[in-house]
Amino acid sequence: MKTYGFYGWQKAAAIKKSGYTLCDCYDILSEIWCEKTCAPRMRDKWSKADKTLGQCSITAFLLQDIYGGKVCGVPLDDGNFHCFNVINGEVFDLTSEQFGNTVLNYENCPEQFREKHFAKEEKKKRYEYLKEEFEKLTCRD
Repeated sequence: MKTYGFYGWQKAAAIKKSGYTLCDCYDILSEIWCEKTCAPRMRDKWSKADKTLGQCSITAFLLQDIYGGKVCGVPLDDGNFHCFNVINGEVFDLTSEQFGNTVLNYENCPEQFREKHFAKEEKKKRYEYLKEEFEKLTCRD
């Protein structure tokens, strides 16, 4: 069995929709995440070696589109939130690798809403690009 570095990966294979597990989604997103999809304030630090950097909210909302559940956010010192998914009561954070060995506290985190996040036009455009590219790679005839 392949191992992953994202938080919740051990249970991610059990979450399947439209033929794709969360692990499959991570593999697909790994081909898409890039400087263009990274949050602008982090782009100068983004690299293929740190591909999940600045990808959290757009990734979490895309996964919510597919699997449902909630998007929640870990409060960060800079006033922002690191977004992750809660699906069937389990926490999954496909972009947790950007924090290295630091384990985030996912308890009692506030729910995040796309209306607020996508009020920033640049974030909405990054999300739409990510979703479009994801759909291209998962399109079945």
